[in-house]
Amino acid sequence: METETTDTTEAKASWYVLQTLSNKENQAKLYLDKYKKQDEMEEFLLDVLLPTETVSEVKQGKKTSKTRKLYPGYVFVHMRLYDENDILHNKAYYFIKGATGVIGFVGGEKPSALKKHEIDRIIAHVEEAEGKEVPKVTHEIGEEVKITDGPFLNLSGQIDEIDPDRGKLKVSVSIFGRFTPVELEYWQVEKHTD
Repeated sequence: METETTDTTEAKASWYVLQTLSNKENQAKLYLDKYKKQDEMEEFLLDVLLPTETVSEVKQGKKTSKTRKLYPGYVFVHMRLYDENDILHNKAYYFIKGATGVIGFVGGEKPSALKKHEIDRIIAHVEEAEGKEVPKVTHEIGEEVKITDGPFLNLSGQIDEIDPDRGKLKVSVSIFGRFTPVELEYWQVEKHTD
């Protein structure tokens, strides 16, 4: 019987966008996740999504990774905000509005739900980014780069190919007067500065 209620609740739920204070997206998500049970909001608030990706860069020869928000200043909530008669659930609305770090719903007093293709695209991007690192710096074919790691350390070369799916570059490096193609990771090179 409980499965039936959950299915009905989810069928009536939609995705909405919340605007947050600058750099308070994590705090808003944590608050909503933490207090939805305590404030008996589980039937209204189903999921809170903060889309992120892992970004890597090399500074002074050291590779670092950090999490970057895909939509800074915004958090997405999957919830039942309106009843069957399209009347706003005040309790749910004010629970969200009162959350730490939340400015309000995009759409103001009468928030409108995201279209299915919009949220599907966002969720697909999040799933695709999961477990992968993207370089902070993007490269172009023909660009001069300096190798910062590996057996070709400190050599310079020109980018011949870019494989963004694998995070690899093919760089032509002059070794003993001959240009040799070398496959490198994005983070193993930096833009050449004279």
